[in-house]
Amino acid sequence: MSVNDPISDMLTRVRNAGMARQSETTMPSTNVLVAIAKILTEEGYIAGYRVVEKRPQNQLVISLRYGADRKPAIKEIKRVSKPGLRVYAGKDDIPRVRSGLGIAVVSTPQGVM
Repeated sequence: MSVNDPISDMLTRVRNAGMARQSETTMPSTNVLVAIAKILTEEGYIAGYRVVEKRPQNQLVISLRYGADRKPAIKEIKRVSKPGLRVYAGKDDIPRVRSGLGIAVVSTPQGVM
């Protein structure tokens, strides 16, 4: 199945899997999605990820993280810049996420950070 916006698709799959209390979710893999999964793992929002080599396209498997009360570690996840409405910001214009309690994943010429 072809997806027009793989980043939004990834965020939706992670959000839905968390609400359904699933241990992991699978999606088609791209380099950008792997970079986002790496950041989410380093920041402690997901338990881990792996790329499963499969034809015709590799699959990205994300293992979700839950708290002691079985609530997902990710309370809210959303995309700001969309294919139909791009948002560009300088380094001083990036707002704080959830008063400093969240993270912003940004795409730069040097890669996803």
